Amino acid sequence: MNKIVTLAFSVLFLASCVSSKKYKDLQSEMENAKMSLQKCNDNLANCETEKAKIASDCKSQVATLDAESKSKSSKIKSLEEQMEMLKKTNNNLLDRLSDLSIVSKAGAESIKKSLDALNEKDRYIKDLNNAMARKDSLNMALILNLKRSLSGINSEDVNIEVKKGVVFISLSDKMLFKSASASINEKAGMVLEKIAKVLNDHKDLNIMVEGHTDNVPMSNDCVADNWDLSTKRATAVVRMLEKKYKVSPSRMTAGGRSEYDPKAANDNAEGRKANRRTEIILVPQLDQFFKLIAPQS
Repeated sequence: MNKIVTLAFSVLFLASCVSSKKYKDLQSEMENAKMSLQKCNDNLANCETEKAKIASDCKSQVATLDAESKSKSSKIKSLEEQMEMLKKTNNNLLDRLSDLSIVSKAGAESIKKSLDALNEKDRYIKDLNNAMARKDSLNMALILNLKRSLSGINSEDVNIEVKKGVVFISLSDKMLFKSASASINEKAGMVLEKIAKVLNDHKDLNIMVEGHTDNVPMSNDCVADNWDLSTKRATAVVRMLEKKYKVSPSRMTAGGRSEYDPKAANDNAEGRKANRRTEIILVPQLDQFFKLIAPQS
């Protein structure tokens, strides 16, 4: 109360001291200051309201971001777990792939070896076929040479053929020998001479001479049995080829087959006649045979 009274006196005093115009100016400035103060207060209130709103918005956004962060963290964790599982699966697949690769490599090696073996067999078969073709060609040339040399000889007494891949010259016993004898007659000498000429022209052939009989038992002062007769006849032919016609004895072999390799049945005269024979078999020497089957360059 005292302050009010004092202020009133002061105002009265100042009013008395200050001119009326200055008073009005001061009063106007005071009104302006009040208005500015009010405006500032209004602005401050607006700022507080805006601040509260912003704070609320920020809090809401923070809550949203926090929820999103948690959701993303959960998703990241789930993805990490999935990645870990995929890594394990991938490693398992790599291990299995490695195993399969080893098996596949072993299988490929096995297949390659099988193919190589098949190719080798194929080459061997081709070489054999080529060798057989060359041997057949040689045999055919040899047969033609023999038939040309023996032309004019009765075909019943001389038969030339290929059996089991070798050339057989079959000579009847009635042309070569007297009955129940191992002595060669004169007519046979002419035939053996022609055969010997061909043999001497083909020194790469070995010569087997085999005697054959029918199944009629045989025995006299010179011959013990059919074994003896067949062997002596084969030996007689070999001796003549060697001594008279100069065929190398190292190329020749003599043997008797008796009645045990017949060409026909022994139950009739024609069959027994066919079985009584001497065969000259022309066989390639082993080294010549190996040359035949050797791969051609």
